[in-house]
Amino acid sequence: MADRRAAVPRPDYPRPQFRRSGWASLNGPWRCAIDAPGAPPVDRRDGEGLDRTILVPFCPESRLSGIGHTDFIESLWYAREIEIPADWADRVIHLHFGGVDWSCTVFVDGRPVGEHHGGSAAFHLDITRFVRPGDRHRLVVHVRDATASGLLPCGKQSRRRESHGCYYTRVTGIWQSVWLEPLDPAALEDAALIPDLAGGALTIVPTYRALVAGGRLDVEIAAGGETVARAEAATRDGVPVHVPVPAPRAWAPEDPFLYDVTLTVRNAAGRRRDRVAMRAGLRDLGIEDGVLMLNGRPLRPRFVLDQGYFPDGLWTAPDVASLEHDIALGRSFGFNGARLHQKVFEPAYLDHADRTGYLTWVEAPSWGFDENEPVAARNFLSEWARIVRQSRNHPSVIAWTPLNETETRTVGPEHRRLVRDAYDLTRQLDPTRPVNDASGWVHQRTDLWTVHCYDQDPEALRRQLTPPPDVFRNHPDAEPPWEGQPYLVDEFGGIQWNADAGAPGDAWGYGDAPASEAAFLERLEGLVAAVDEAPGVQGWCYTQLTDVEQEVNGLCTADRRPKFHPARLRAVFERGGVIAPDKTPGPDGRVRRP
Repeated sequence: MADRRAAVPRPDYPRPQFRRSGWASLNGPWRCAIDAPGAPPVDRRDGEGLDRTILVPFCPESRLSGIGHTDFIESLWYAREIEIPADWADRVIHLHFGGVDWSCTVFVDGRPVGEHHGGSAAFHLDITRFVRPGDRHRLVVHVRDATASGLLPCGKQSRRRESHGCYYTRVTGIWQSVWLEPLDPAALEDAALIPDLAGGALTIVPTYRALVAGGRLDVEIAAGGETVARAEAATRDGVPVHVPVPAPRAWAPEDPFLYDVTLTVRNAAGRRRDRVAMRAGLRDLGIEDGVLMLNGRPLRPRFVLDQGYFPDGLWTAPDVASLEHDIALGRSFGFNGARLHQKVFEPAYLDHADRTGYLTWVEAPSWGFDENEPVAARNFLSEWARIVRQSRNHPSVIAWTPLNETETRTVGPEHRRLVRDAYDLTRQLDPTRPVNDASGWVHQRTDLWTVHCYDQDPEALRRQLTPPPDVFRNHPDAEPPWEGQPYLVDEFGGIQWNADAGAPGDAWGYGDAPASEAAFLERLEGLVAAVDEAPGVQGWCYTQLTDVEQEVNGLCTADRRPKFHPARLRAVFERGGVIAPDKTPGPDGRVRRP
């Protein structure tokens, strides 16, 4: 078993927050074919004519895939043989994909079994009636992508042929793990975990594949291997199960304590139908009198912008250790969390953030689509809903950011409607976290007032962030007035420093590069001090953790080599501390200026 797993890339169970035993990874070599752009469509559902080998789950643009094709890919075919274990008889068989960019149709032995739209959210298909336990079958996936169409959210993927500025190599097709899982027909479909630290309880909201008469859900909560709470309830979709937790221990960055939660579905006779293992952090998060609060204390985000690009895997980390290393880097520089920028990060990243107390903001890859185009808005909103659902059980996630720097050239009715709809949808799916409707601009309806300020002169930045009578606004003519929301600078800095003369393309960054390392650190200290000391600013996010291709704004190179000694950077970034008295809003939510 050990040798087999070593030969499979990314062999870890892909859903650490919804763990089951008994699954089969489909990562590894697949056959593939890339159709020529603009060529007449070729139907390859039989899996014939796929003459190249690709290593899944790495996208064909990446080096790790074995392909490295970086031109536009509009149509891409995958194929491999799958064998259904004989002992999976009488089970429902789900085919899971962690991420396929952008839309795909799946075939088994030439028959279509389902399709999916959206490049970042996980999904699964029920292939039970198309396969037979003990037999082999041909699995084919046809992917279609149109990055340059303006209809698809694609984040920082370049809509030109080459990377440029802050746009990078595209990601097409399968870029997350693929696996098979056998289930009981009455298995759990999903379960939302809602923590209530002040109330000393955890609430579980389950949904099921199907309900059976007399079905029961057993809930067991353990701490340090010992059971501390139990509950039992009838299996009913969407009906909350409230479980009191005695002497609750808080999840917090300084003490990221996690409870083990086991959900067991039984039939009327008590026979087990399903078992799922999860982890829960009890913490209270919210906004009180205009202040972002965690567990009854003001929370000051001291974040770094993390784009999650890897030189050899692009959107896909080579292994889980690489994800964990990125969090360790952020912590070594003095950050208490990261804004996960223009990409949906892998569940393994969020799982490690949960276990280490590293705070995160989850963001959609929202760039690339026309916010005034209704079809594009539908493409975005439908997938954003799935992104929220798949990430909401991670206690390290403290805010949602559906959109980033929305279009400013035409802020028309459809644009305003999209931003408001994104906010409303997110609040409906998860009212327990604040929503940053559009990071930086253009706000329409938001719980957090975020701004982006890339002035490289510390004194100019200081003046920019303290405009009377309230807060800085990137686009005051297109936004509603500030209403006392927590005020955060969630992008600043971006000082360029090209540590490698051989960086690809023309090196890009904000402002002019400092003349020396000493000049870099002097500017960095000045910018961080300007943000820290700006009246009313309750937190910030520095751009950025690593270089990405030609963008050289990182504190590390693209291959994760720190450009400066981590202790020196930590001394700069840890100066933030807690919210000073003159930065605390009054009872009406307004910040009192000195």
